Amino acid sequence: MSKRISQKYLKQLSRDINPDEIFLDSKNLPGFDKYQFEGRIEKPISHISIWGVFFSFLLIIFIFLAKVTILQVVQGEEFLKKSENNRLSHTPLFAMRGVIYDRNKTPLAWNSFDDEEARTALIASETSTTTEKMPFPHRSYVTSSGFGHLLGYVSYPKRDSRGYYYQELFVGKDGIEEYYNEMLSGENGFQIIETDALGNSKEGSIVESPKNGTELTLSIDSRVQEKLYATIRDTSNNFGYMAGAGAIIDVENGELLAMTSYPEYESSTLSEGKNKKLIQSYNLDKRAVFLDRAVSGVYTPGSIIKPFMAIAALAEGVITPEKQILSTGSISIQNPYYPNIKSVFNDWKAHGLVDMWRAIAVSSDVYFYAIGGGYEDQKGIGIANIEKYARMFGFGELTGIDITDEKSGTIPNPEWKAKMFEDGVWRLGNTYHTVIGQYGFQTTLLQALRAVAGIANDGTLVTPHLLKDPTQEVSTSKIPILQQHLQVAREGMRQGVTSGTVTGLGVGYVSVAGKTGTAEIDAGKKYINSWVVGFFPYEKPRYAFAIVMERGPHDNTIGGVYVMRQMFDWMNQNTPEYIK
Repeated sequence: MSKRISQKYLKQLSRDINPDEIFLDSKNLPGFDKYQFEGRIEKPISHISIWGVFFSFLLIIFIFLAKVTILQVVQGEEFLKKSENNRLSHTPLFAMRGVIYDRNKTPLAWNSFDDEEARTALIASETSTTTEKMPFPHRSYVTSSGFGHLLGYVSYPKRDSRGYYYQELFVGKDGIEEYYNEMLSGENGFQIIETDALGNSKEGSIVESPKNGTELTLSIDSRVQEKLYATIRDTSNNFGYMAGAGAIIDVENGELLAMTSYPEYESSTLSEGKNKKLIQSYNLDKRAVFLDRAVSGVYTPGSIIKPFMAIAALAEGVITPEKQILSTGSISIQNPYYPNIKSVFNDWKAHGLVDMWRAIAVSSDVYFYAIGGGYEDQKGIGIANIEKYARMFGFGELTGIDITDEKSGTIPNPEWKAKMFEDGVWRLGNTYHTVIGQYGFQTTLLQALRAVAGIANDGTLVTPHLLKDPTQEVSTSKIPILQQHLQVAREGMRQGVTSGTVTGLGVGYVSVAGKTGTAEIDAGKKYINSWVVGFFPYEKPRYAFAIVMERGPHDNTIGGVYVMRQMFDWMNQNTPEYIK
C-alpha cells in the first residue's frame, strides 16, 4: 500500500518539475546579489568555529572570576577603606591663629569671622541636627600705619567649587606671621560626617577638636612704632626722600622697641586679596613697597662708620685720641702712574686741627683718611684692619633677628674688588673711601643699630629680636675691645650732639649721643642717604637708635636728625618712661 503511494507521489512530482528545468534555471537566471547570499550554496558551520566561540566565552568567564577574586579577596580591605572615605565626609575644624600683641598687650593681629558667613553657619547649626561646615576665621590687623612689614600677612585656606579644602592651613607670609608661623598656626581639628550616595548628611559625626595657636607678645610698643612710621613718612613726603626706615633697640637685651619701613603695604589687603587695584599699585610702585628697608635694605653707611674706625685705630695703636690732625679741606696724593697728576680727596669742610673726639663730633674726612690709609707722618690701619674691626661690630653679617629676609651687606676689600671690576687693583684711594663708609661699603639699618648698641653697652653685641619672652636667653657676644677705647667713641658721639653735626638732638630732657652720615649715591651724586645713629641717655644708655632716609636731594639739610628730634619731643610727652 505504502509502496503504491510513494510511486504515485514520485510520478506526480516528476510531472510538476522537470529535471531539465533545474539545470536550465541554474544556467540562465540573471546575476545574483552575492552580498545578500543569493545564488550561493549554504555551508554548515565548521567544528573549529564552534569550539573557538566556546573557548572565547570560557576565557571571558575565567577573567571575570579572576578579577572578582582580586577585588574581593586580595584588594578587598583597601577598597573597603576607600569606600568608607567616599561615604564619610572629612571637614576641617580650623584652629584659631595665635593673637599677636605689643609689649603693652595691645592687639596687633587677631581673628574674626566674616559677618554673613558666620551668621549663616550659626543659624544652620542651631536649626539642624547635623554638624555644618564652619567658616575659617579671618585675620584682622591693627589699623595704625607702620606695622605692614613687621607683621606680614597670611594666605587663607583654599577650597574648590564644591566646597572642599585643598589647602586647609593658614600660611604666614612675610614678617612675624611667616617667621613664627608654626607657633601661631596651632593644629586643625576635623569632623567626619556620614553621607549617603547622593551626598546628603546623616545624623552623627566624629569630631577631633582643633588646638589653637600660641599667643605672641612682641617687644614693640605700638605707640612708638606708629609715631616713628608717621614721622619717616611725613619727612619723606615733605622733603623729597623716596623712602626711609628706623628702629630703636634696648642695648642690654636686644628687644626692639620699634622697627618700621616706609612705604609699606596693608597686611589685611594682602591677606584678603580682594582689592586688586591696590595690590596692583603695590606691584607697580617704583619705591619697592614690598621691601622691608629695616631688614632687607642695604645702604652706603657714610660717616656713621667713623666711630668704629676710631676704635680700630686706637686698638691697633696707630694714634692716640689726643693727637691732632690738620684738615684744610682736602688732601692730595701723588698718582703713582702719572708724575704730574695728584689725586685729591676732599673733606666736607675745613675743620682745622682736630683730635679724635673732635673728628668724630664734626665728622672730619681728612682725619679718617689719615688713620685709615695713612697720610704723611700718620700711619693708617689699612684695609685689612678696616674690614676686621667692621666685622667685629657685626657689619657684613646677619644679626639673627627673628624676622624673614635679612640681608648681610658688603665690606669692600681687595678680593671683592677683583671680582667686581675688570681693573681689580686695590688702591690707596679705595681705602680712603672705605674708611669713611663710602665706595662699595653697604650695611643694613639693623647692623648699624646693633653696632651702635655695642658701643653704648661697653662692647656687647646683642641679637635684635621682636618676641618678648622672659624665659628666652639673650644671645650676645663680647667685642674684644678695651673699655677706654669704647669710651672715646662714646665721648666723641656726645660732642657731636653738644657741638658737632648732631646738635639737632640737643634736647633738655635727655642727654643723647649720636653720629650723622651723609652717603652720596648714584653716579652723578645727585642724591644722598641721610643717616643718624646714637643712644640715650648718655650717662647710662638704655636704648640705641638708627634712622636712614633714602634717596633725597643732595643739598637737603633735613633728614635723619630731623626724624629723631621729632621722636624725642613726642616721646617726652607721650612715652616718658623710655627717656627718663
